[in-house]
Amino acid sequence: MRLSQLLAVGCLSFFSLASHAEILTGLYQVNEPVTGQAPEERAQATQKALETLVLRLTGDTKAIQRPALEAIRKDPQQIISQYGYDAGPPQSLRVDFDPVSTDRALSQAGLSLWGSNRPALLGWWLSDSVEGSSLVGDGQSAAEPLRRAAQHRGLPLRLPLADLSEQLVGTAENLEGSDPAPLKEASERYGADVLLAVHAREEEGQWSAQWRLWVDSQQEQGSAQAPDQAALADAVMLAVSERLAPRYAVKPGVSTEQLLEVQGMTLERYAQLGRLLEPFGGQLKRVDGDRIVYQVNGSSEQLRSQLGLAHLQEVPAGEAPSGPVVGQAPGVVAAPAPQLRFRW
Repeated sequence: MRLSQLLAVGCLSFFSLASHAEILTGLYQVNEPVTGQAPEERAQATQKALETLVLRLTGDTKAIQRPALEAIRKDPQQIISQYGYDAGPPQSLRVDFDPVSTDRALSQAGLSLWGSNRPALLGWWLSDSVEGSSLVGDGQSAAEPLRRAAQHRGLPLRLPLADLSEQLVGTAENLEGSDPAPLKEASERYGADVLLAVHAREEEGQWSAQWRLWVDSQQEQGSAQAPDQAALADAVMLAVSERLAPRYAVKPGVSTEQLLEVQGMTLERYAQLGRLLEPFGGQLKRVDGDRIVYQVNGSSEQLRSQLGLAHLQEVPAGEAPSGPVVGQAPGVVAAPAPQLRFRW
């Protein structure tokens, strides 16, 4: 059965198929450390949770200071659904923000929003401490601070197994080098979208790190310092979040309206594509065989980044299909041509 026939009978109500990106759960739940449950400390932790959430959703460190968010800053309760305490360790205040109210407030403030469909991040983390050097692997106790930091900053983090073969790859030379080839080859089995390499060191009771980030063919790098490993992990994940957010966050009301065509469609891919285009307000316009056209609101670069999460390939302009749409009557004005074309 053709995709157009399946669409016509409304058989596309499920969106559970996996893509290379991840749907980040708990995006609107924030945990902030506390030492007790006194009202004053709860109020301070609530303010901190609000700041964390806004940064998590926008990637903008100055967003919380927007004049349009003054009412929210003064009374965060208006976008909070519930809160509670987690015994830990560490003990923390758990704040659940209402997604609809939160997104509306941030959109009305003119802020770009980064949705829950986020690139999977594979982290190679080498720690040099007074106890020795070790590559942090999935399942190790040393992985827990990294996972907490990634969740805190809104990043879907994966870690390598750190088996013997990966320990030979995850060296200081490879993690600090500008050539990602050795790490990329060892990372293929994890199916991540973004590669992060961190070399952390402990010196005189303080921690520092050099990090590199590879997204497609682009590379970012930076450094971080902190008094302990947990704080260092949070600082690195915050920096990574700030670098990734501009690629995917969509600003309401000012984006470019354009047509997007995707070739090689199937029923399963339609479900996946619909989820990828949610941040861009994707509206189905037409179907022609295995080609589908959406109207979207977003910059071309942001659309390329989002579709890249599912490993779609952009169709060069010279390869764009020509001629009338199947079933188009002679003399009928042709539908507008899509500005962007991709294929599976």
